[in-house]
Amino acid sequence: MLKGLTRVLLTAALIGGGAVSAFAQQYTIRATANSNEQDEDYDGLTVFKNYVENASNGAIKVEIFMGTQLCATGEECLQAVADGSIDVYISTSGGAASIFPFVQVLDLPYLMNDDRVAEAVLSGPFVETMRKAALDASGGKIRLMTIGNTGGWRSFANTEHTIHTPADMAGLKMRTVPADLPQELTRALGASPTPIPWPELFTSLQTGVVEGTANGITDIMNMKFPDAGLKYLTLDNHSYMGAFWWMSNDKFMAMPEDMRKIVDDGFYALQQATFASPKRKSIPAYDAFKAAGGEVYVPTADEKAQFAKAAEPVYTWFENNVDGGKEMLAALRSAVADVNAQLAAQYKTDLN
Repeated sequence: MLKGLTRVLLTAALIGGGAVSAFAQQYTIRATANSNEQDEDYDGLTVFKNYVENASNGAIKVEIFMGTQLCATGEECLQAVADGSIDVYISTSGGAASIFPFVQVLDLPYLMNDDRVAEAVLSGPFVETMRKAALDASGGKIRLMTIGNTGGWRSFANTEHTIHTPADMAGLKMRTVPADLPQELTRALGASPTPIPWPELFTSLQTGVVEGTANGITDIMNMKFPDAGLKYLTLDNHSYMGAFWWMSNDKFMAMPEDMRKIVDDGFYALQQATFASPKRKSIPAYDAFKAAGGEVYVPTADEKAQFAKAAEPVYTWFENNVDGGKEMLAALRSAVADVNAQLAAQYKTDLN
């Protein structure tokens, strides 16, 4: 496995400077992300484009469209993937929840402890379980290629005071995406959920329509939320900000196997880039947040346990109310347990 990993990354590095095309262009992949060039999504697409175009000797061309040039919402973009007018699209779980409700499983809080666990889970059999579910739900039209990251981990931030425990969230008006699960989580922790579109969040914080949000530090600083009054950040890291990379299954399967392998390897390189990007970008982002007067608080183990306890009803809600939720939660829990066991054995070797 290590040799295979090394081969893919070495190949990407060797061709990174640009190779002379040996073949005429045969395939075009139109890829879009509803974000900007400062986002991890763009980092991932840039790596994907570089790898695929060079590894295919110019047979595949990748066109990148950032923002809302091709589509504006998750539902609209995924429909375009199903119809074939867009080939690749990246969504958050909230962006895909109306079509694939089960993807919200990654929004369930406190199931994965850290990056090492999350990255191993999202590089393993769990993704194949989700891929099959998405193909089944879309009539074989939309294929999940990989799950990367888009912004690190979600944590609670607000304009009012430091949050140490769920008791400190009582009554806070917290912004959520329109999906049901984050609203259920917000209620379980004692706050008041207020669905607000992402482009409206700055003004909503500034005017007091909402008093808090759940985001990663890079998103907070990219959107300049401290200028809107966001001051207190509590690193409860309740959910991993998974990035779902979707592709037209018709487009993928129409390629010969050698081209499909290149595309698949390209998504592996993309995933690794998006795993790494938030780690690097978070360093100056935390510095900038503090320089802007922000406060970063890390909960103690006891305080973190209080958050996890308060959130327990959300698991039951997910199993009972989300189509495919019970099976997908069981699959995620099983994958996390397997990874934790593997890491425990690895630590035993590494630390002794």
